[in-house]
Amino acid sequence: MTAPACLGPPVPGGRPRVGTLCEVSAPRRDRPDPLPRPENCLVNVRIVASADVDPTATIGDGTSVWHLAQVRDGATLGAGCVVGRGAYIGSGVRIGENCKVQNYALVYEPAVLEDGVFVGPAAVLTNDEFPRAVNPDGTAKSAHDWTAVGVTLREGASVGARAVCVAPVTVGRWATVAAGAVVTRDVPDYALVAGVPARRLKWVGRAGVPLEDAGGGVFRCPTTGEVYDEHDGVLTRRASADEEQDA
Repeated sequence: MTAPACLGPPVPGGRPRVGTLCEVSAPRRDRPDPLPRPENCLVNVRIVASADVDPTATIGDGTSVWHLAQVRDGATLGAGCVVGRGAYIGSGVRIGENCKVQNYALVYEPAVLEDGVFVGPAAVLTNDEFPRAVNPDGTAKSAHDWTAVGVTLREGASVGARAVCVAPVTVGRWATVAAGAVVTRDVPDYALVAGVPARRLKWVGRAGVPLEDAGGGVFRCPTTGEVYDEHDGVLTRRASADEEQDA
């Protein structure tokens, strides 16, 4: 995961740290005045006025944070990300470059999203293995009464609308979690999982399209032509001729 470019301390007025190119949306009659515009700031980062972005959050160049979204303290978003309307990014969550967190998705700390991850509308990444509002003695639980556990989404992974990833789990590289699935165990690279609890149905390639079985443990992407090999339930992508040449 690449760190966001051009970071700095919070700008005057306690606004979040942002990339050097930044824009805060103009006011409308039905909402308060916009956030103060950071100094030395142009047009690449967009944080709309109704978004709640903590001053200690780090926002990468080219990232947009849309209406009613909340980005908590210490969260890091890489370059080129989109945080949709009403989405929640928890304290200290780490998000790589070119990720999309769609409307009303909930990403609880200490989740980690690598580069190119997609989190669909109203999807949830949980952080409590044994949730309770109170202790056995009836006292209200506090932040010190439990330990947060995280969901990790590897490079290129996609989580469909209203899916739930129950921490602690890891969704592998370029894997796809179908809409409405409940993930309770780790998902292998390139797997398509669905259902409650989620189970692998097929393999998918980097294009997200189900792979065609060519026989003998060989799979081919109908969109890109990439070839994959399966051994003992693990799928790997064959390097292209260009990649082999570069190596």
